[in-house]
Amino acid sequence: FLNPGGSSKDRIGIAMIEAAERLGLLQPGGTIIEPTSGNTGIGLAQAAVVKGYKVIFTMNAKVCQEKRNILNAYGAEIVVCPCGVAPEDPRSYYKVAERLVEETPNAFSPNQYANPNNPLAHYLTTGPEIWRDTAGQITHFIAGMGTGGTITGVARYLKEQNPDIRIIGVDAQGSLYRHFYDGTEGKAQGYKIEGIGQDFLPDTIDLSLVDEVITVSDKEAYAMAREAARKEAWMVGSSAGAVIAGALKAAKGLGEDAVVVLLLPDSGKNYLSTVFNDEWMEANELI
Repeated sequence: FLNPGGSSKDRIGIAMIEAAERLGLLQPGGTIIEPTSGNTGIGLAQAAVVKGYKVIFTMNAKVCQEKRNILNAYGAEIVVCPCGVAPEDPRSYYKVAERLVEETPNAFSPNQYANPNNPLAHYLTTGPEIWRDTAGQITHFIAGMGTGGTITGVARYLKEQNPDIRIIGVDAQGSLYRHFYDGTEGKAQGYKIEGIGQDFLPDTIDLSLVDEVITVSDKEAYAMAREAARKEAWMVGSSAGAVIAGALKAAKGLGEDAVVVLLLPDSGKNYLSTVFNDEWMEANELI
């Protein structure tokens, strides 16, 4: 959450754009179109501004106003789509993005849900940083699962160094990752946590690298994000709150010699109108 754009998605934004340039998929003056919960959009928008590309982002209506404002500040066009519709529904922010790519000349979609440069960015950067900064002593890595790029890239690198490192994925209650992991049937339900959870299985996640999945509710995630700010001075978002809540659940069975690394993906400054707004929290029955 201390990256320039306020999230870990800065890393995949530039990685996906530069890979597309090398492959000739993104031409000078082109338009980048992507479905996003905001953070990948911010990472892409930063790189696009510097490189001279236009950007259009589709997102569902639950994305907070702060993220929309940041994207507007970078000159992005935003298309807001309804929540609670299936991914294959033509109104979903996935399908709207696909349609816009078809209709827009010289357009390119990085498609963070299938782009191998998403996990690769974390394999090449985040994973090695964690290994180096813990002097190879890390025993557990805990992260949220959205596109799955972060947890997959980091896990692949860490397990290459030490196969005994345990990888714990944190999922939103209402998401289908728990069912995908367990191999059970389930139906996606609504949840308010932004940036983690999924109602389909992206190509960018490798669940075989995950040793455990912990599910966290909206109330747990939002309460923990607020507590992190007030007790630790960590200004982080709801997905980070979910990761902290999940880590506390996992910690109950760990010994004193465990070296646990959490990835807190984005800044709470993007959620002043939601996570840190008592009126919004009360209206959404989160406090």
